[in-house]
Amino acid sequence: MENFIGSHMIYTYENGWEYEIYIKNDHTIDYRIHSGMVGGRWVRDQEVNIVKLTEGVYKVSWTEPTGTDVSLNFMPNEKRMHGIIFFPKWVHEHPEITVCYQNDYIDVMKESREKYDTYPKYVVPEFADITYLNNAGINNEALISEAPYEGMTDDIRAGKLK
Repeated sequence: MENFIGSHMIYTYENGWEYEIYIKNDHTIDYRIHSGMVGGRWVRDQEVNIVKLTEGVYKVSWTEPTGTDVSLNFMPNEKRMHGIIFFPKWVHEHPEITVCYQNDYIDVMKESREKYDTYPKYVVPEFADITYLNNAGINNEALISEAPYEGMTDDIRAGKLK
């Protein structure tokens, strides 16, 4: 898995949503959501399960404090990814609550999870194209250290932001 750990990727789902992920180490990711239902959301130090399924194929899975479950299959050699996101009903109906730096609002996420309905889940299964791939090393605390802004992914791809 040493080829995958440290990967910094930007990917665009077929529905147009653009996400960024950094595989920080063998059990933690940082990520930013640049567009889509919860565009503007960003998270650091999310605990995840990472496995190598076969040569060049990796699965990253986790449950967020919102109650959202995520499972992503990365195929970096093909610059493709398939993800499935299971949004609780409350996130689908009130996505604006989650559009923040989650680490500062864990209590709000937990309160919302208790206050609003979680079922039925809003399931989003999508393929994505990886439009940026770089290895940023392990535990790079500077990489995802600010909120997403319009044009950020273009700046990253152009080498203006690392």
